[in-house]
Amino acid sequence: HRRFEYKYSFKGPHLVQADGAVPFWVHTGNAIPSADQIRITTSLKSQKGSVWTKNKSIFEYWEVEVTFRVTGRGRIGADGLAIWFTEEQGLEGPVFGAADKWNGVGIFFDSFDNDGKKNNPGVIVVGNNGKLLYDHQNDGSTQALASCQRDFRNKPYPVRVKITYYQKTLTVLINNGFTPDKEDYEFCAKVEDMVLPSQGYFGISAATGGLADDHDVLSFLTFQLTEPGKEAPTPDAEIPQKDKEKYQEEFEHFQQELDKKKEEFQREHPDVQGQPGKTPCAFFLAADDVFETVSDRELRQIFEGQNRIHLEIKQLNRQLDMILDEQRKYVSAVTEEIAKRGAGFPGQQGQVYQQEIETVVKTQEEVIRQVKEIRSSVTDALRSISGAQHPGSAGVYETTQHFNDIKEHLHVVRRDIEHLVQRNTPSSEKQKCPELPPFPSCLSTVHFFIFVAVQTVLFIGYVMYR
Repeated sequence: HRRFEYKYSFKGPHLVQADGAVPFWVHTGNAIPSADQIRITTSLKSQKGSVWTKNKSIFEYWEVEVTFRVTGRGRIGADGLAIWFTEEQGLEGPVFGAADKWNGVGIFFDSFDNDGKKNNPGVIVVGNNGKLLYDHQNDGSTQALASCQRDFRNKPYPVRVKITYYQKTLTVLINNGFTPDKEDYEFCAKVEDMVLPSQGYFGISAATGGLADDHDVLSFLTFQLTEPGKEAPTPDAEIPQKDKEKYQEEFEHFQQELDKKKEEFQREHPDVQGQPGKTPCAFFLAADDVFETVSDRELRQIFEGQNRIHLEIKQLNRQLDMILDEQRKYVSAVTEEIAKRGAGFPGQQGQVYQQEIETVVKTQEEVIRQVKEIRSSVTDALRSISGAQHPGSAGVYETTQHFNDIKEHLHVVRRDIEHLVQRNTPSSEKQKCPELPPFPSCLSTVHFFIFVAVQTVLFIGYVMYR
């Protein structure tokens, strides 16, 4: 089980308080906290700084996620940055700005190649029992429990490190800062059978030498890890008894002050006593008038949804009316042209004319079928809504009436076209219609109806999604 521990973490924005301190943390040396990060050291020579938790951890297994930047103008930087878990705070010292002979573990991000083996920048895991001095000349290679070579300087995105200590195994994962993906970690180092203090301080430090980099820490997030089946300590158990008594005393003092303020107000305003809305606690008394209940909120949401559907269907009805008007104009223009050509060329090209009319009729039938399907789907949705709340039945009836009107208009168009076919097709002889001149429309009839059908389906789908 993984639980976030806010007393052992920090993260921007609003990282520091008015007095410049970081809650639950202490900073020393050249560290400079700001609103969104902590600059452990600036890019000046011989700088040292560190940040440590004020309280010891009370959990055995843990995981920390640290986000930092190491930036500098030169091709080579120095000295580096370190993440600590030690039995005591190493506020100042020679090991990347922290104390030597620590009891715990340090994960070092070493920027400078002291031993000349060209294996820096690198990540080194060094453990200590409180008696060993760190080997600076060899970059800790003689004391390293695990290491990996990673370049963490001047990356386009912040570098992220995830350090996990669980069941005596320490694992280090690193995100090199080449992508904005926060979970793009890769394996760096692993140490097994590692025994660390059961309680300790978390810290992060940095130092510069002859060369210098800016070492900025953006966040330090700590999580408690608990084995399955074991209960994590309750929040009450984490608060010392002394702090509990202090908080209780402060609460009682605040309660007494509040009672005094109420009595003073009642003495000064005897005429408004008992009138809701004129007392200091009026907002509590009028809470029922301000906040709606769950049932009221659900009913309001249903009504608002029905109103939106009703408005959208009205808009759809207007669009379909416009389409029908265009169809009527088109049919009238075709009728006039056929009448003129039929008078000039009687008895010719009747078969071609009949095929054209049949194509138009089929297209109209397809449009009518699609509109019927749309109507049935929307009617089912409205019926389901009206089944949940009876007051919305009037809106459903009106919507159904709109669709009936649309259907009637489409039937009128269909009858007009069928009448046109019957009137212009003689029983004894077949006329062949001459080629019609190009119409001013830039879009063919088939493509136009396909576009109208697709747009109608998408519109109704959007309405149903809303």
